[in-house]
Amino acid sequence: MKFGTIGTVGAGSAAQAVAAHAVRAGHRVLLSNSRGPESLCAIADDLGPGASAATFEQAVDADVVLLAVPFGQVPTVGRRLGNWTGRVVLDLTNQFAESNPYRGYADVAPLTGSEWVEQRLPGVTLIKAFNAMFARLMAADPRHAEGTQVVFYAGDDETAKLAFAHMVTGVSFAPVDLGRLREGGALMQLGGPLSGKYFLLQQ
Repeated sequence: MKFGTIGTVGAGSAAQAVAAHAVRAGHRVLLSNSRGPESLCAIADDLGPGASAATFEQAVDADVVLLAVPFGQVPTVGRRLGNWTGRVVLDLTNQFAESNPYRGYADVAPLTGSEWVEQRLPGVTLIKAFNAMFARLMAADPRHAEGTQVVFYAGDDETAKLAFAHMVTGVSFAPVDLGRLREGGALMQLGGPLSGKYFLLQQ
């Protein structure tokens, strides 16, 4: 399994930050949002020739999909496709109760946030990643004199996780596996001990 093409569902600052690194590393990126491709042409142009504006259907057919929408919009995204079997999704969401502005906490206990997301994308292979840091830090060069910026991730499919780690290393981040979706997701989700934290891997 390799993640050559990357689709985004949502194209805000977090998705753009990951997309910019991916384009520089030679990936093809398909950007989508709820407003349609025409609203994303300028962003795609800024990211470079590897990026293009796409429909939702085109984006979710990529090798891996970045889910970067407000938490409350996840059920709507799930219903747009219905069956997510065979698709690998990176869950960038955080459990904010409201999104404009982001505030409050959407409590979905006893589930973790990513378990709740997984249930709303039936059949999906889900990896929790890229949600624990601020977008402006994600957008910066992850290589520093002191070390390499860490990307924590968690999931239940080891093959997909290996492909993710390879992709992340290729865009110059340092992947750190936190284990299965339940335990690792709980560490990263909003309010968890790794939420909003910035780490460098010393090398």
